[in-house]
Amino acid sequence: MTTCDELLAACDRLLVPERFKDYTVNGLQVGGRERIGRVMTGVTACQALLDEAVAWQADLLLVHHGYFWKNEPVNITGMKRRRLTTLLTHDIGLLAYHLPLDAHATLGNNAALARRLDFEVQGCADGELGEGLVWLGAPSAPMGAGELAAHVGARLERAPLLVEAPGVGEVRRVAWCTGGAQDMIIPAAEAGADAFISGEISERTTHLAREMGIHYLAAGHHATERYGVQALGSWLAETFAVEHRFVDIDNPA
Repeated sequence: MTTCDELLAACDRLLVPERFKDYTVNGLQVGGRERIGRVMTGVTACQALLDEAVAWQADLLLVHHGYFWKNEPVNITGMKRRRLTTLLTHDIGLLAYHLPLDAHATLGNNAALARRLDFEVQGCADGELGEGLVWLGAPSAPMGAGELAAHVGARLERAPLLVEAPGVGEVRRVAWCTGGAQDMIIPAAEAGADAFISGEISERTTHLAREMGIHYLAAGHHATERYGVQALGSWLAETFAVEHRFVDIDNPA
């Protein structure tokens, strides 16, 4: 059985959170028991996931969306108090990685989404692989916007919202950034992508797509970010011989 400090140090070495200017605390957010035999992973540390961790007798919870976001109220009341009480009462630690887990070159959300969608990774529009958040690549074969949307929907088991750009033909170059990254459509278009995939859509996104000449697919914030934390959990299980279980709490957003 390994220790929480060993798992934390390994994740920090792997994900290098100090490279990122993030909106939250990356790493250990809530301390729990020191000896770790069971690690549960999930996208967001919501109460339903906490309850699953308690039922499974997890020692550590590893998520992409944890707590303590920039500008959120600091008061420990209501929902926040119930969540923290659950962790502290059952001595379960909470480990969370946000942008570092999006960007990692092999275990991150973008890398895992590329594998899920059979994209050939060709680089980043905003940095080096492992540091940049907007990834560039190619689908397994050129396809129309509707074909791409059907492919994404089948692989993610969630139909994306498609905004087609007039005059754009087959998708030969695609860009993607998981989660709430709809405004990354600008660097994606500037990098020459025919289509951009992210999780969410804003009112302005439709106009940006149409006027910049790039198809846009809003494939779901949760749906696009289910895979990185699973990959990281599996890596921890293989590296440290801990038991790992991923729990997918349904979220239509």
